[in-house]
Amino acid sequence: MNSSEPGAAILIAATSGRALAAAARRAGYGPLVADFFDDEDTGVLAEANCLVAGDLQSGFESAALIAALEALARARAPIGLIYGAGFEDRVEILQDLALRWTIFGNPPEVVRRVKDPFALAALCASLSIPHPEISVEMPQEGERGDWLVKSVGGAGGGHVAPAGTWREEGENIYFQRIARGDPVSILLLADGAEAQMLGSSRQWPAPAPDEPFRFGGSLRPADLAPRLESRLTEIAEVIARACRLRGLNSIDLLVDGDQVTLIEINPRPGATLDIFEDREGSLFQAHINGCLGRLPERALQFEGAAAAAIAYVARPIPSMPALDWPDWASDRQKARTALHLNDPLCTIKARAALPSQARMLLEERTAFILDELEHIGNGAAS
Repeated sequence: MNSSEPGAAILIAATSGRALAAAARRAGYGPLVADFFDDEDTGVLAEANCLVAGDLQSGFESAALIAALEALARARAPIGLIYGAGFEDRVEILQDLALRWTIFGNPPEVVRRVKDPFALAALCASLSIPHPEISVEMPQEGERGDWLVKSVGGAGGGHVAPAGTWREEGENIYFQRIARGDPVSILLLADGAEAQMLGSSRQWPAPAPDEPFRFGGSLRPADLAPRLESRLTEIAEVIARACRLRGLNSIDLLVDGDQVTLIEINPRPGATLDIFEDREGSLFQAHINGCLGRLPERALQFEGAAAAAIAYVARPIPSMPALDWPDWASDRQKARTALHLNDPLCTIKARAALPSQARMLLEERTAFILDELEHIGNGAAS
């Protein structure tokens, strides 16, 4: 089946597949989703979906994931597979998937290269792009306050902690010197040779006691000065060419005045899909076309401002009540699901004319949904 044929089925594998499923639906595809959450709205969006054994801590296991995808693929003949988060630290699973289906994304060898922190540091040095100092050795005790510990191939901020924080024995970690600046992400579309910058966004953390850099939310556009935006565009395009990136990718940086420091490359569609939503499905189709070596004649445009954030529960929820979910809430937890302290409840989205308005609306909606949960929970308890 041709990739542009309306109604074509497509496999989606990610820790959370809802955002990719929504994007696929807008583009006219029939998503078949395998993920760790099986959220309420994912089931509505997908032609079929499957809860994969495992969780965010243990990650995907090849046999379980492939069994789930093969079960989904038996119902329809998918044109291929798109992957999201969950594979940067286990590229061998991407290799297994590529033996079975056409992969619309970066090849496994590209993912391995860009997620190797030492290869990335060497690349940045060769391109004269500022990048924090990194080390495989634990910093001296008196210097640890200036360093972070990270997991190789980690994503989402949950794996980042101050140097000296206890880690599992045998975990694949490295140390990175703390750099100054505000987090900014660049979304780009690439075809294996050239790239187009699609937009910039700002991120913020939602710290938890054991995850001080846990992902909180993002806001588009980043509202940068034109000269700085041009500099970030140049960096994104140079990186894309050097790494031979394909499809949708994002580059995370720190911006401090006119100073820019590249932190990492995310070689797949990521968390900013929610703030780059488009009604026509152009973004999802552009990802597929980019993976096939085709860029649009004109870069996609996104009007106004958009924000998205994860709402985390402030207490354990033994049995999730049935909520009357508003349409701006996604990744909705199913009724009767048990939630632990600081588990994600849902993703909140907001659109407005200006970034400040979108952020304010986002905060109001997050407070509303958490208050609603608390009210219903207390009512049920009484």
